Amino acid sequence: MAAGSLKARFSVNNIGEWFQKQARFVIPPIIALILILGTWQILCSGKTPPLPPPSKVWQETQEYIWNPFFDRNYFDVSASEKTDSPARQALKEKLTIEQGLGVKTMVSLRRVAIGYTASAIIGISFGIAIGTNVFLYRAFDPIFQVLRTIPPLAWLPIAMSAFQGVNESLKSVGLDVTEAAALFVIFVTSIWPILMNTAVGVQQVPQDYRNVSRVLRLSKFDYFITILMPSAAPYIFTGLRIAVGLSWLAIVAAEMLTGGVGIGFFIWDSYNSQKSSELILALVYIGLVGFLLDKVVYYVSKLVAQSDA
Repeated sequence: MAAGSLKARFSVNNIGEWFQKQARFVIPPIIALILILGTWQILCSGKTPPLPPPSKVWQETQEYIWNPFFDRNYFDVSASEKTDSPARQALKEKLTIEQGLGVKTMVSLRRVAIGYTASAIIGISFGIAIGTNVFLYRAFDPIFQVLRTIPPLAWLPIAMSAFQGVNESLKSVGLDVTEAAALFVIFVTSIWPILMNTAVGVQQVPQDYRNVSRVLRLSKFDYFITILMPSAAPYIFTGLRIAVGLSWLAIVAAEMLTGGVGIGFFIWDSYNSQKSSELILALVYIGLVGFLLDKVVYYVSKLVAQSDA
């Protein structure tokens, strides 16, 4: 009985210590959040506030908060109607309005996943190529330095113009011009930090490691697997973390211009409809999703580092 009591006390003590350690990181943000919400509530409590106070946002967005994945696609269009008929388009618009923020966020995340994956594959591959070849680095580095300074949305008009010429090919793979342009904006926005960080990481492989590979007469494949990639991995994941944040920013901005389903278009639609509470909630969604995306890449990098160790 005494042994069981001691074991229980030991477990309780461990739990208490864990909560004390976590409190240092949890309590300060909670206090800051309360202060921000309180200040916001006070400043926006007048008769004609510039923005709705937190209490009003909470009241007007209950359905979006508690049921973010609702999708009221209960309209039925007869097979005799043409796909591009006005009635069909009206129903599509109605369906877009009656989808939860969770559904819209998943659509945006799907676009980010496609564009980000393509940029990661091409960016890492080409970064390794120019990082290991001095001539390629000198040839392309000035060009990349110019291209990476172009704002993401500046690529959207030229992408839409370019994709107009291959519209039929895009339809064959289930894309339209605006969807392809949005994916291209994500790709071209996120590829530069991945590419440049990968190239720098490859160039920073210690000379001692190179010398050891020559002494051991490692093949190019073994050198790539055992020396180059582990050494460059921290730089590569730094680029991936930067890129995932830029991808999320780019798709939200692109959706505001291209329209359709997505959280970016939802923000623009809420603004045009004067639904400030929904707009504010969408901003919270964007911030939380961006934070989670960054943390996912961060923890993946930690797992990779542990496996290499």
